[in-house]
This record gives sequence, C-alpha cells and structure tokens, in this order.
Amino acid sequence: MVAWIDTFRAGILGLSVTLAMPVYANGISGPYLAARQASFLGDYDAAAHYYGRTLGIDATRPELLERAVLANISLGELETAADLALKITETGQTSDLGQMALVAQKARAADYTTLSDMTTSKRGVGPLADGLVTAWAQLGLGNRKEALKEFGKVSQMQGLGQFAAYHKALALAVDGDFTAAEEVFETGAAGGMANSRRGILARVEILSNLGRNEEATKLIDDAFGVNLDPILTELRASLQADGPVPFTFVTSAQDGIAEVFYTLAGALAAEGNDDLTLLYARIAEHVRPDHIQANLLVAELLSDLEQYDLAVNSYARVPVDHPAFHVAEMGRAEALQAQDKLDDAISVMADLTKTHGDLPLVHATLGDLLRQKQDFEGAAASYTDALDLYEDITARQWFLYYSRAITYERQDQWDKAEADFRKALELNPDQPQVLNYLGYSLVQKKIKLDEALDMIERAVAKRPNSGYIVDSLGWALYGLGRYEEAVPHMERAAELMSIDPVVNDHLGDVYWSVGRTREAEFMWKRALSFIDWEEATEDVDGDRIRRKLEVGLDQVLADEGADPLHASND
Repeated sequence: MVAWIDTFRAGILGLSVTLAMPVYANGISGPYLAARQASFLGDYDAAAHYYGRTLGIDATRPELLERAVLANISLGELETAADLALKITETGQTSDLGQMALVAQKARAADYTTLSDMTTSKRGVGPLADGLVTAWAQLGLGNRKEALKEFGKVSQMQGLGQFAAYHKALALAVDGDFTAAEEVFETGAAGGMANSRRGILARVEILSNLGRNEEATKLIDDAFGVNLDPILTELRASLQADGPVPFTFVTSAQDGIAEVFYTLAGALAAEGNDDLTLLYARIAEHVRPDHIQANLLVAELLSDLEQYDLAVNSYARVPVDHPAFHVAEMGRAEALQAQDKLDDAISVMADLTKTHGDLPLVHATLGDLLRQKQDFEGAAASYTDALDLYEDITARQWFLYYSRAITYERQDQWDKAEADFRKALELNPDQPQVLNYLGYSLVQKKIKLDEALDMIERAVAKRPNSGYIVDSLGWALYGLGRYEEAVPHMERAAELMSIDPVVNDHLGDVYWSVGRTREAEFMWKRALSFIDWEEATEDVDGDRIRRKLEVGLDQVLADEGADPLHASND
C-alpha cells in the first residue's frame, strides 16, 4: 500500500479532533445518538440531519462539527461542510476533514491564490494531494514554470512519480504544449497511469492534436479491441474524420484539481475502502460537476454501501446526451432492483432499449429483470434481441443462450430450451452452471439419464462445494434407481444447504428409497419448516410433502401414476 494512503486513512477514519467521547445532557443526547447510529449504518442523509440538530443546540464542540463535516462531504454537501470547517477553526482546533472541505470549496471557486497558500502552509489534504493541487493552482495563476517545479517535487516523493508525471502531462496539454505532454507518455514516466482507461483517453486526444490520428486510433484498438462502448465508439469515429479531436479531457486548472481527487479516489478504490474513496470522489464531482466518471464512481460506491436512494439520485445526474448515459441508467436500474422496486427497474431498462437499442447489454439486462419477475416470455424476447445484435457469436455469449434456455424451460418449451442449453455448452463446454441445469432438467424429465448423470458429475468436479450441484448429482442417481449411491451425495448437499427446502425434501425421498423411513419423515418435516411461502420455488410442493408424511412416498408415487421405487441392478 502506498504510504500516503495509510497516513490519510489513520487521520480521517480516526477523526483528527481526538477528544474523549463526550457525555451530553438530555437535550442533545437524542439527536447525537441518532447521528452516531446513522453514521454507523452509512446513512449519510440522516447523519447530516441529526448532526445538524445537535449543532443547533451546541455549535461549539469540535468533535460534533467534524463528524458533521464528514457526513456532509459523504452526502455531497461540500459547501455546508466548508462552512462547518470554518467553525472548527474558530474553536482553535484543526481538522483534516475540514481542510478537505475548504480545499474543495476554493477549487470550485477557482480561487487559486488561496488554494496555493493553503496547500503550501500545510492546511491542505496531504502530501500527494497538496503537491498536485499546488502545481495546478500555479498553472491556474499562469505560472507554468512554478507549476512544473511543483510537479517535479511530487515526483521525488517515494512511490508518487507516476501520479506526478501523469498530471504533469495533463497540465502541459491544458497549456497547449501537446509535444511535451506526449513526451511524458512516450517515455513511460506515467507508468501504469498511462495504461488506465482515462490515461489512454487523454493520450488519444493529445496524439490527435499532434496530427497523429492513426496512432491514436491504433491505441484505442490495441487497448479496447473491437467491442467498444459508446464513449470509445464516438471518439474513434471522430479520429476517422479530418482534423484533430479537441482536447476536452481536462480544460482548465480547476478540471485538473478535480482530476487529482478522482485519481486518488481510484487509488483508494483499489484498497477496498469505500467510505474513504467516497470522500475523494465527492470532492472531484464538486470541483467539476460535469466529471461524469466521478459521478458514476460516487453512484457505484453508494450502491456498494447500500445507500440506494442516494445512488439513484447520483446516477440520474448523468445527462441523456452523454455517451455514458446507458451506464448510468443500468446502474440506476440495479439500485432500484436492490430496493425491491423491480417494476421501476424494468421501466428504466425498457426506456433505455428505445434510446440505446443497439447495445446487446441493454437488452440482456432487461431480460434478466424480466426473468426475475417471472415474465419468461418477455425475457426470452429480450435475450433474442440481444443475440440478434451480435454479428459473430463467440464464447462470451454462452450466458445469453443459457439465460434464454431457462426462460424456455420455464415456459415448457423444452425443445427450444435444450437447444439453447446445448448451444451454451458448445460455446463453453465445461461451464458448471449449464451442465448442472441441463443435467438436472433431464433428470426431472426422466430422459437421457446416463447423459444427465455425466453432465452433473462434470459439474460437481468443477464445483464440489456447490450445494445445488451436489444435490443434482444425488437426485440423478436417485432417478437412475441407484439409491444407496445417492445417499452420501444428498447428505453432503444437505450439509452445504442445510435450510434449503428442496434439498431437505430430496434427502427425505432418498432416505425413504433405502428404507430409512423415520429419517425420511424427519427430513420432510424439516423441508416444510424451511418453506418461505412468499418466495417458494416451483420445485417445492408443500401439499405433496404433507401427503408423503401421511401415506409415504410409495403411495404418493402410485397416486400420481409414476413408476414405483425400484433399485437398479447396475
């Protein structure tokens, strides 16, 4: 881990106002405890609200002010956070979080003089951010020489050379010196930053402004292949036209400062700390409101933190005419789905098929949502629309065939389902999900049982700890009359999925088939106890299980006209 991440994490997450945990009088204790609980749950909206109430009672306590700053930055209310930060300084305390808010405020206002004063007098965010912000502020003041000098200072810090070189290249491009900017990339000084998506996009625009559109096009092709998203498709098409592509990646020192915080957010995201990453991403989008990638990162983080309402609002900030609009809408649909607002999610994706119907992923995602709603006919149609958009079918499309096969199977269109399952296996021969689903379906239909067993055994070899797949193997052996062999596999499945009603029901049948009737009745009772009637699968029939408890499995099979239990001699 880069040293600056450890240092900053300790300061921010520990809160830099290191006072003892206060004890409050009754008037403030209620909103304070509510604010603390909301912060613990990651409910930034509620935390900001309740800390605001505590400050309405007592606005002199630095620890309350700082916690309110944290909640408001996380919520995206940077101006409110900055106002609170000023109150912390009035108490004579210092706050890393407060300084973050003030830096964001001054950067949004393009107040480069104040910014430079803050970062050079250790009233900024931290060594890396302060050095880069200082450099960009100097560029904003028209001091190119000083800006390059500051980038040079950052490059001398251990492990920070690539960050400094990357931002130096961007600053040179903003200043119109595309030759020097490309030299930074060409020498490899930017390291891995140059190979990131944003690094490639920046370099493509730099090359284009040098009249090297062919090289820029090749850079896109080499990095991203032929299946380009709308942003890359639009950029590539622009390169094919006459003249240079405008350098829009970063257009000012203010944009550059926003890119500093977005770059650092990306580095923090790799460390897996969503709360800390959110702070930097929020500053990036505040400093540059049209930084769509920062908007998307904030929305993704909020979804990961299960703040779905805030995530939906963040996704909705992406303009309809932006090439990343479909990404935002798909994210919004996912956040709505996570809130059990399935109809709203479907509506979002249905609308997206009208504006971005040329993207297979849009139709496939709609299909997934419709399948979850058990609209299998609609889902099948969406998967077909997705498949029809591919000129060449490759191994990557196995999942679409698999998903469509499930919808056909649920509609009792077995011939179509089996064809799609087999097409998925043709594209991905050892895929355990497909092997298991097809094998299990054949067992349920009591057809091609030997082939079904082979498929399921292959699936188990791939996923030996998957309860569903192990259950399928036991059930296939049961279907073949190999009851004794089925027992250990069904018992293993029940260990892996101890509260699954289907697995417990199956184990009960297997026990009955080998004469262990008391154990069978116990497992059937367990199966009944685990049925969730609101979400019970079609494979669970509570009435049938009760009937088995009353008269036994043999009589149930006879009543159904099914073949009686008969152990195989093989």
